[in-house]
Amino acid sequence: MLRDSLGYAFVIDFFPMYRIQRVDSAVAEGLEPLGTKRKFWFTDAQHQRVLFKAEARGTGEDWAEKVACELSTLLGLPHVHYELACDSANIPGVICLTCAPPPSALILGNQLMFERDRTYPAETMRKYNVSEHTTGAVLNVVKNLRVPPSPWSEILPEGIGSAVEVFLGYVMLDAWIANQDRHHENWGALRIKGELFLAPTFDHGASMARNISDEERKNRMSSSDNGYQVPTFAARARSAFYASDGQSRPMGTREAFKSFSRSAPQAAKIWLERLAAISETDVLTILARVPSHRISAIGRHFTGQLLAANRKTLLEDDQT
Repeated sequence: MLRDSLGYAFVIDFFPMYRIQRVDSAVAEGLEPLGTKRKFWFTDAQHQRVLFKAEARGTGEDWAEKVACELSTLLGLPHVHYELACDSANIPGVICLTCAPPPSALILGNQLMFERDRTYPAETMRKYNVSEHTTGAVLNVVKNLRVPPSPWSEILPEGIGSAVEVFLGYVMLDAWIANQDRHHENWGALRIKGELFLAPTFDHGASMARNISDEERKNRMSSSDNGYQVPTFAARARSAFYASDGQSRPMGTREAFKSFSRSAPQAAKIWLERLAAISETDVLTILARVPSHRISAIGRHFTGQLLAANRKTLLEDDQT
């Protein structure tokens, strides 16, 4: 049984749960220096380099990463594929294959921005509140990249043919899932044989308000106060992009999508058509497949409503 749009209740027993892969911590080859969470690389049985990202804090980043991955598939976005996992100590997390196997290399956005403008603040310790991370500056970098290489590009919608048009899809995804973490180290390029390709989208764990409490979720879903309800709350998500250098606050995620859309209006329509073709049942099925010890029933309902509210607003914005 699936329901919602405030009818709640979708019975999850009907759906096969996403598999949780166990990772032997003894195979760790080295800690990943970026970010604040425990991460390590290992080589799997197919001799592929794999990253394990732990989520021991209970913030929901593991399920948010998996859900965002599956939503990206529905949209046709080039994306890093994530699977739910746990380590030898049963600490939850996710795993993903490297998107830059040798001899390719991942060049992060801050490095790309610095290569173009030597005054850009690319230091690793500063990811947020970088007002130089403007839509214009990012577009000036992305327009010189090629579209993600195969196999990443194989699911792209017809009519999307440039790196800017693909990146616009990433920004629409952010607006849909309320991803507030597209800072300059959460996008980048793949350097392959001297050429630069836009990297697939990655690192969406800070999305869908995954870290608020179930009590807050329940209160927002049942509130009669329009200013406290889920749609209003969802609309407050802020991006890591600025309209212009020196501004005190970044744009909202929807505002950022509108800003990037001006550079590729036809591509924006294509991405919005993809979003419109995704049904609420598609989304609820993805949420239903996340094991109940990773996301609560209230978490499922709240996340479904947040995604429905943002989808509705994005599609309504397109009509105005």
